[in-house]
Amino acid sequence: MRLRFSLARLVASTSLVAVVAMGLGGCTGMSKLSDVTGSIGGPRAEAAPTDPVRAIEVYGERYRANPKDADAALAYGQALRANGQRAQAAAVLEQATIANPGNKALLAQYGRALADNGNFQQAYDVLSKAHSPDNPDWRLLSVQGTTLDQMGRHEEARSYYASALKIAPGDPGVLSNLGLSYMLSRDLPKAEEALRQAYASPRAGVRVRQNLGLVVGLQGRFAEAETIVKADLPPDQAAANVAYLKEMLSRSDAPRGAPKRTPVASLSRPD
Repeated sequence: MRLRFSLARLVASTSLVAVVAMGLGGCTGMSKLSDVTGSIGGPRAEAAPTDPVRAIEVYGERYRANPKDADAALAYGQALRANGQRAQAAAVLEQATIANPGNKALLAQYGRALADNGNFQQAYDVLSKAHSPDNPDWRLLSVQGTTLDQMGRHEEARSYYASALKIAPGDPGVLSNLGLSYMLSRDLPKAEEALRQAYASPRAGVRVRQNLGLVVGLQGRFAEAETIVKADLPPDQAAANVAYLKEMLSRSDAPRGAPKRTPVASLSRPD
């Protein structure tokens, strides 16, 4: 398959923007629900549900019983985000922040929900209230960086990633965000350098590897990119990732004016 590479056109495509939107920022998976739900319901509370639908049922019931309960709203909002119900999550968390002004945990989740919905300036502003310069949260610094990247403020975004890395040196998620930031500004060598650092971490997830594969492929080294994206994966997931890369990297071959589809593959899913 002959591939011609045009980063400018790829960055402008809806599918690549979708990848970046999913790739930037933190994980919102169900495995993280226990981080905020441990105190809900007291010492006899059931374990955090791992099924997204069940989690929404459990935390939704508790939230509706007392919408002003910060812990219930936090758990419900995070469950909704994990299930892809982004607009509803933002609405729940917005009301919770009104009822609990100054609650930094709620502000942090509300800011993330706004970023999920593409409200990047508002997300940045809310996240700024969720921590302070004298007590910064490196995870929020990284998410703030992603909102700035989405607004095209790449240099400013990288200052946030640098601050996050001073607190959490070598964190693969922050390094991956940094790499995508360079990719968005078409500095592929620096993007690859940051993503290789992320990939070398034993804590690197699947998404880090796929971001690296994408950047390597954008530089014309498709065989190497294919090896990266399918390494140590089940055959079906490896095949999906390779197919996704081929589609992304061949977009510049599509006739001008042809409809652009947003493919769904492992590359665009959160870890």
